[in-house]
Amino acid sequence: MFTSQMESLATTTLADIDGNLLFDLSPLPLTVLTPACCIARVSDRFLHDWQVSRDQCVGRQLVNFLETYLHPAGSAAVVNLTSTIDDAILTKHASSWRARVLPIFKGAELIAMVLEWQEAPAAPGEGEIVRPGLSTDEAFRILVQAVKDYAIFLLDTKGRIATWNTGAELLKGYRREEIVGKHFSVFYGQDDLAIRKPELELEICLREGRVEDEGWRYKKDGSRFWANVIITAVYKDGVHVGFGKVTRDLTERKTAESRLIAAYEESEKLKSAFLANMSHEIRTPMHGMLSACTLLLDTELSTTQQDIVQVMDESGQVLLQVINDILDYSKLASGSFSITSDIIGITSIISSVVRSAQTTTRSGVHFELFLDPDLPKSVQGDPLRYRQILQNLVSNAAKFTEKGTIRVRASVEFENEESYSILTEVIDTGIGVPEPAAAGLFTPFTQFDATTTKRYKGTGLGLSIAKTLAELMGGKIGYQPNPERHGSIFWFSLRFNKIKNVEQIQDWKQVPGSRDGTASPELQAELAKVASTKSLLLAEDNKINQMVMLRILRSIGFKNFALAANGSEALNLVRAKPAAFDLVLMDINMPILDGYEATTKIRESGIRVPVVAMTAYALKGDKERCLENGMDDYIPKPVDIPYLIKILFKWLVNAKDYRMSAGEELSRLHNIRTQLQPTLETLKLPLPIPTSPPSQIFQLPRHQFTPRLYHLCYLQKYRRHPRWSRRRLYKPQQTQTRT
Repeated sequence: MFTSQMESLATTTLADIDGNLLFDLSPLPLTVLTPACCIARVSDRFLHDWQVSRDQCVGRQLVNFLETYLHPAGSAAVVNLTSTIDDAILTKHASSWRARVLPIFKGAELIAMVLEWQEAPAAPGEGEIVRPGLSTDEAFRILVQAVKDYAIFLLDTKGRIATWNTGAELLKGYRREEIVGKHFSVFYGQDDLAIRKPELELEICLREGRVEDEGWRYKKDGSRFWANVIITAVYKDGVHVGFGKVTRDLTERKTAESRLIAAYEESEKLKSAFLANMSHEIRTPMHGMLSACTLLLDTELSTTQQDIVQVMDESGQVLLQVINDILDYSKLASGSFSITSDIIGITSIISSVVRSAQTTTRSGVHFELFLDPDLPKSVQGDPLRYRQILQNLVSNAAKFTEKGTIRVRASVEFENEESYSILTEVIDTGIGVPEPAAAGLFTPFTQFDATTTKRYKGTGLGLSIAKTLAELMGGKIGYQPNPERHGSIFWFSLRFNKIKNVEQIQDWKQVPGSRDGTASPELQAELAKVASTKSLLLAEDNKINQMVMLRILRSIGFKNFALAANGSEALNLVRAKPAAFDLVLMDINMPILDGYEATTKIRESGIRVPVVAMTAYALKGDKERCLENGMDDYIPKPVDIPYLIKILFKWLVNAKDYRMSAGEELSRLHNIRTQLQPTLETLKLPLPIPTSPPSQIFQLPRHQFTPRLYHLCYLQKYRRHPRWSRRRLYKPQQTQTRT
């Protein structure tokens, strides 16, 4: 039949062609449906491929017709066929078909639907419906569009927005027609735009293929959110066609992080405050007890009494060391430990530590000291921490050596133009370290075993602290058995910078005792010569500490004192007689007015008297805070008498020029005036001739005076001048001429 129709068509003219005939003879399997999904017409090719007659399908509902060819479970799915673009049907002849629906409208009225059938390449089990759904590209497009947690953009090669998904619309607050075609920099703040951040991100993306960033981005209403942004370069056939941009709102995470950081910082503050308070509360009575023991030992006592006081003093020193270890470990564990840079006399510190250890070791133990002749006399580093590491190792050796030798050896490992690497070793003939315990030597709270814990007291923190300090100073520390005999070798290697400023070395050498951090007998003798001529003010609220400190000062040779029970009393005494005191020993934690406030007000009064903090606050930052508040030096409690002597010598003997005479001040001020004259004339500011010492302007100690500081102080004064707001020192404003 199909062949005969084609032959008759060959003899038909164009005018005789019937539309129905064309539809019937279409090479495609076609089905025409009414709006009610009733089959109105089918092509001959459909009848041929489906192996049915017109009577079997025309006039029937599509669902009823297909029901014959479908598994009963799949019949209901065909109801939605007219609303889909593609669908696949499996006939009972083991062939799969995909139908494409083409709606036909007359105006806005649906008048028919044409189904174009295509045979699917694969056939699953008989009687099933196969729904491959969308094409890959279309499915991906719908998937991207459906994502709401991520804002997904497609940018052109210039960074203009070509399209975006629903997530972007929800996040940014713009409608599609409002944003398409605009540059993506519309989402950035002024700070980012000022540094060309959007453009730089695209440049990096082109260079590296991808760029990721986190920062504040802005919505249409002006509100901001914390965004994670990933931009990827998009290529097609090797040609750059644009950028893919994915943005995620991380504001909640950022807020949570901020809360965690704030909570952490608050906990650190509370912990630091707790440590500071505990340090103060423990050190204050320790200061009174240990100082009283020291004074008592200098009195006439019987042998039995001397032994008892000696035991008290030694026990107190051990307790103080335990407290220091715990506080040091807490600071190291929290990362709040700082390393300073100062002049170190390596040989002097080693000699001092050995001398100190010799007084506390057993009678059967003797020390040997070997110093490399090539050791530098002075280097740049942290003298306190170097001493602390060495003292920990020497104390450890003395603790575990009942008889024999403790040898301390220092040598230069290598040297270059900038630095030295110095190896320090402590070699003992003590009990040694059992091999199983060697691996945990530098672990906090670790001791060999229960028996040694009972026999050799301690916290188990000394070696751990020494290791952390060595690493903070950029060095190494270790242990090895003594190969010569029974015992141990503990060593540490540190790198120190060379000193290139000769003046630093000269200044360091001028203070006796500065090379080893203690007061030498010569220094004490020098201080004693002037002590009786000096007047001191002791600001201390604790009655016991007042009594102890007065006895200590009298034992050094001082006779003239004034006492203040709080900062307010100290301030009033200094203000009443500014020249009466040569030095103030200022406690920090006092009622009414603490030491910080009292010192600040003394400086504001223009009184330049040395103020030395003497406090039980001995944690990181306490010394710096004292200096920032105008104090000149710092002595931690419990007060170490040799160290006290050294500080007093520094400010009462060595710093003879601390107080400038009026003549000296005026002479220097005239010199500064000469230096400032060109600048001030350029600014057309008055240049007064000083007639009195500028104590109210310059509140710095004499030893800190420099021409630069005078310069700044004068400029600070002139900032109040009316012209100052319109001019700058480095770029005077040009005078404009009116026409």
